[in-house]
Amino acid sequence: MIAMVQRNLWLELDRFARASLPALSITVAIFFLGVPGLFPAVAALRDTLAAMSVYFWTLYRPSSLPAPITVVLGLFLGLITNAPFGVWPVLLLLTQAGVLASRRILVRQGFILIWATFIVCILVTSVVEYCAFCILDFTVLPISPMLLQVGLGLLLYPLLVPLLIAAHRGPAAPELA
Repeated sequence: MIAMVQRNLWLELDRFARASLPALSITVAIFFLGVPGLFPAVAALRDTLAAMSVYFWTLYRPSSLPAPITVVLGLFLGLITNAPFGVWPVLLLLTQAGVLASRRILVRQGFILIWATFIVCILVTSVVEYCAFCILDFTVLPISPMLLQVGLGLLLYPLLVPLLIAAHRGPAAPELA
């Protein structure tokens, strides 16, 4: 009896770990990129990597990244980046909503179309972020950081997706449980 309870407990813990991989991976990426001095060149990419991760995990494992978790991740990202309160939760939720709306079509497509859709997604996210910061600061900010963010998202997506796919299909895949 005790062995059966222990086995069930381990199975439930295993399922929980597999289901929480998307949120945990985004949290770890945001945290490690947020540590001052640890990765100074990469710290500027936090926003892009967070949006990229939300895009990927919403596309391939939407049940593992529910909206409340996305809001918490956005609040955490906003605190680390000193962004105005609520901007990042809204941006990540918009990203998630856009992916969920087109998910049925995108899941069956090849990499090029998924990448092109991500480029549109990061462009819209960057423009909305830029406009929100301009409105909240009552000034017109330089546009070059926004363009850099879009360009880095364009270049980084094909480099980081193989790692995310390996995590999605690897031992943390829920279908293996």
